[in-house]
Amino acid sequence: MHVPDGFINAPVSAVAGVVAAGAVAVSLRGARRELDDRAAPLAGLVAAFIFAVQMLNFPVAAGTSGHLLGGALAAILVGPYTGVLCIAVVLLMQGILFADGGLTALGVNITVMGVVTVVVAYALFRGLVLVLPRTRRSVTVASFVAALVSVPASAAVFTLVYAIGGTTDVPLGKVLTAMVGVHTLIGIGEAAITMLTVGAVVAVRPDLVYGARGLTAPLKLRVDGELVDAPARDFAPVAARSPKKFWLGGVAAALLLAGFVSFYASASPDGLEKVAADKGFDKNVEEHAAADSPLADYGVKGIDTARLSGGLAGVIGVGVTLAVGTGAFWAVRRRRNSSGAQV
Repeated sequence: MHVPDGFINAPVSAVAGVVAAGAVAVSLRGARRELDDRAAPLAGLVAAFIFAVQMLNFPVAAGTSGHLLGGALAAILVGPYTGVLCIAVVLLMQGILFADGGLTALGVNITVMGVVTVVVAYALFRGLVLVLPRTRRSVTVASFVAALVSVPASAAVFTLVYAIGGTTDVPLGKVLTAMVGVHTLIGIGEAAITMLTVGAVVAVRPDLVYGARGLTAPLKLRVDGELVDAPARDFAPVAARSPKKFWLGGVAAALLLAGFVSFYASASPDGLEKVAADKGFDKNVEEHAAADSPLADYGVKGIDTARLSGGLAGVIGVGVTLAVGTGAFWAVRRRRNSSGAQV
């Protein structure tokens, strides 16, 4: 759902930029509380993983594809404030390096794809885990529902922004119906990816999942045909349980997805592109300012083999996003430590 330049007029794009900047500023402050010894090593990896998975467009209807937005996944794994920053980093890298999502529309994209999805998903997620049994399974179920709802909510907010600052006169009721309809289908894919990813992390390192803290159930053993609580055991302190192996595995997975699996992604236009073409509000799309980037359109200029060009671009994107995200989050983490030391 990357909004290109030309969809939204300059004044509304500027206001959206102010909103996005304010959200990032608030998130930087809030992330200081979230980026502890468990979340800090994971945050940069989450951004890189979301970048990789966003390259995997999946078919949702005839001639239409969708991809992960990632707000729900990021918020559940590393917290809502850090989640907004993760999506902002991903969108910034995509816009500058890959000409994906307009630069003048960056504020719109951060607001719609980052802030809205994170706020809606995390609010719904927290509400569900409060009423569901306090188990790890509840975390995965809640993540599915939260991710599913966040995508059409984002589409509805985009339609609202377009109603205020759209550059083409189109019937907004039809746009809203089409956007919410196709993005509900995309939300099913988003929900499945989010649930599977959260479930996988919870299964191996529940201590690293921000949304799963305090929700683990006691281990059960089957004795004489009956389930009983396993004897309590002392776990190593969090600081002693190095996330290194998990981090390396996550990086390897992101590189594999972006460098190899992305070649098999659907080539159909995504939900926003399809609706824009069908309803006619793509007439004023402007050429991206980074259209001449060596990595524009997720390919490496000068490499004619499509598989190699796309795969190499994906690997570069994962590496740059990982480096920028990790550096930014560790800087926030150090700021937290410095502030704590001064208190």
